[in-house]
Amino acid sequence: MREKLTVGYIGLGRMGIPMARNILKAGFPLVVHNRSQQAVQELAAEGATSAVSPAEVAAQVDVVFTNLPDSPDVELVASGTSGIIEGAHNGLIYVDNSSIKPATARDISKKLTEKGIQCLDAPVSGGDIGAQQGTLTIMVGGPQEALEHVLPILRALGKTVTHIGGPGTGQVAKAANQIMAAAQMVAMGELIILAQKAGANPSKVIQAIRGGAAQCWTLDIKSPRLLAGNRGPGFKASLQAKDLAIILETARQYGVALPATSINAQLFNAMLQMGMGELDNSAVIGVIEALSGTRLIVDG
Repeated sequence: MREKLTVGYIGLGRMGIPMARNILKAGFPLVVHNRSQQAVQELAAEGATSAVSPAEVAAQVDVVFTNLPDSPDVELVASGTSGIIEGAHNGLIYVDNSSIKPATARDISKKLTEKGIQCLDAPVSGGDIGAQQGTLTIMVGGPQEALEHVLPILRALGKTVTHIGGPGTGQVAKAANQIMAAAQMVAMGELIILAQKAGANPSKVIQAIRGGAAQCWTLDIKSPRLLAGNRGPGFKASLQAKDLAIILETARQYGVALPATSINAQLFNAMLQMGMGELDNSAVIGVIEALSGTRLIVDG
């Protein structure tokens, strides 16, 4: 039986640390790196090995993952000084779980492929709960051969793994996902505030409409948190705003009109201006409250 692949994970934030932990729990030897050392020390206590740079991680592993905030961060870690590219070796596969520009994913793939590294852009959906439970949806762009090689690792992270196509297409799928996610968060905020101001109990309204055409993950998972007064992340509004900016830039690149998404991007940018960027993306209801001159009355 073939020995398990040695895996590296770089970027141990709200999503990265539970994902790295699930890789470790699945029995894969794990090497980790992060700017903040607390997460590194936490995983090291559970059996992971720490490394001082992305290059050092890449040099020791068969597969190296990243999970970073934005496109420039991924570019720096992948191809910058002391980056993954400097730890390149024959057979190395690079998998990026970040949500970044499709164009950036393609540029990184081109640079690393020239050094003999196979690249997969593999953004995820499912939030911190999905990361903790290993039930993420994973959208993959890049070579099929590389995906088949790392599939046992991805199965420790998610319940659904879909190969979309060539380099960058995983990020295109994530952009499409984030169009829908933002729209649902805004729609949920609107319907809750409308129900309350029009004299109906929002909890009862949601109970009713979840049995019909409006049923969705957002109403199932996010509405109980909002109605209980919990607006903590989850998935930070600042990251939702970042993703919407990526979507609109990509739409301009390809000449696609996204009128509703443009409005939703303004609402999430308003959240940032109102000091709510660290809250959950469902807390966009706060902008609806401000525009409507009211405040959600929480259950209990």
